[in-house]
Amino acid sequence: MTYVVDSDWVADWLAERPQATRLLTDLSTDGIAISLVTYGEIYEGIYYGRDPIRAAQVFRQFLREVPVLPLHRLILQRFARIRGDLRRCGLIIGDPDILIAATTIHYGYTLVTRNRAHFERIPELQLYRPS
Repeated sequence: MTYVVDSDWVADWLAERPQATRLLTDLSTDGIAISLVTYGEIYEGIYYGRDPIRAAQVFRQFLREVPVLPLHRLILQRFARIRGDLRRCGLIIGDPDILIAATTIHYGYTLVTRNRAHFERIPELQLYRPS
């Protein structure tokens, strides 16, 4: 496993956007996963989307190949440190993003996201940069 994929790219893959399909297919050779937080964010989109039944089927298909990384105490401790550092610097971001970052850092992976404005605030987080 090498990459944690953020909700934006997963949503685009589920919507069959070609750029997301290509990227996630290419990265899957090195291993991709999602965080439990992304799992929840995607299900929110499914439940309140146009076709929840079809969207849930497509997401379940995606999850056959992509593991969901759980949250646990060490990740939540890292979350607390990151959140405190961001708050002290006046750079706080949403808790879901901090949880995704803490999960990615804990496992030593690279985050694949388009939300660079938030995630670049976390110095120890490795962000995917296309070649």
